[in-house]
Amino acid sequence: MNKIYTKTGDKGTTSLRGGKRVRKDDLRIEVNGMIDLLNSHLGLVRSKVENEKEFILSIQKELMIVMSHIATPEGETNPKELHCKELTLNMEEMIDTLPHPDGFVIPGENELSSYIHIARSVARRVEVLLWKLEDIHKTKEDIHIFFNRLSDYLFTLAIKYSK
Repeated sequence: MNKIYTKTGDKGTTSLRGGKRVRKDDLRIEVNGMIDLLNSHLGLVRSKVENEKEFILSIQKELMIVMSHIATPEGETNPKELHCKELTLNMEEMIDTLPHPDGFVIPGENELSSYIHIARSVARRVEVLLWKLEDIHKTKEDIHIFFNRLSDYLFTLAIKYSK
């Protein structure tokens, strides 16, 4: 990339993968913006956790691949391989080993746990937007399952770090 700015979005459009122009309020752009926000929150979480740094980094990398799939126009093929199934299985195994709460959880036990809860709530928002997107642009089922499990994983991780 030669320049940070291109001025091509100054009139309210942006590019999908492959160069197709769409309005900046296109639902695919909104979903990817929310995934970008989630990725930023996960970066903060990763900077603060002890043992989960590499796994959270793998989730962050997968989010970038998911974004490329969401930005792929209908009828075009995305060559980037999704790893959602494998990550989902890993998250399920981790969820089974982490502590489970007794009743409702109110975020705010400590700073790290609160950061994880923020990431979890953004993951939930992504999941809702993905289902809205499904009505307009078909999304791979693995992506939906991945985000559902991601918020479960982040919930249990927040419990772990609330102690």
